[in-house]
Amino acid sequence: MNEISRHNQIVALVDEKGSLTVMDLVTYFSISPATARRDITKLDQKGRVKKVRNGIMRVEEKKTIWAPIGINNTDHYHEKARIAIRAAKLCGNDENIVINCGSTAFLLGRELCGKNVSIITNYFPLACYLIENDHENVIIMGGLYNKTQNIILNPIASITETYAEKWMFTSGKTLTPTGLYKNEILSAVAEQQILEKAEKLVVVVDSSKIDSKANSGMLFCPVNKIDILITGKQANKEVIESIKKQGVEVILV
Repeated sequence: MNEISRHNQIVALVDEKGSLTVMDLVTYFSISPATARRDITKLDQKGRVKKVRNGIMRVEEKKTIWAPIGINNTDHYHEKARIAIRAAKLCGNDENIVINCGSTAFLLGRELCGKNVSIITNYFPLACYLIENDHENVIIMGGLYNKTQNIILNPIASITETYAEKWMFTSGKTLTPTGLYKNEILSAVAEQQILEKAEKLVVVVDSSKIDSKANSGMLFCPVNKIDILITGKQANKEVIESIKKQGVEVILV
């Protein structure tokens, strides 16, 4: 058996057993202790095994932190991250927080992960992230999983009446002086089922989504239903002033 083949078999064996001693290698592969030690040193240098006293251990894979939203795949990432950080400051201990779908909403959920709040969501990627990162209280609204939108749709309105929440955070396609518009009608309808149960509705959208009119989408709610808007400082000033005049608290980040 040549060295490459032996090294591959050593790695496979230690992966299976967890650890091996020098004498294990001598016995399994009919090699001398000196050869076994040389193999250990070479494999350790390559990072294929972990060298320990008188033997080796398998290299444990580091658990990666999964997230569907990142700087390389999200428009206006830095602004959205600032919005999420500011929005998280609104939430107090032991409060129920509804977070719906969208990249900014996901970043808010990531910001709240590990804090003493219950997060209610129908956004599957966010639910997975929170569970993966051991958030204590995650409530997933039941219903039918929609793969295209990555959300769970609940066709029965009475189910959502069991949730009482302090804050509801949502985003959308466009926010105008008329209201918040969403492109995905199914998710908008699902969110409307719980809108009336929320004490406070907070809209979190980046500045590119603040406009004088919407060119597409469904009106999710009129502006007078919104309690707080958190957006970027580059947002259209005329639209922001119009929204403020309708009683909405506007926070620019």
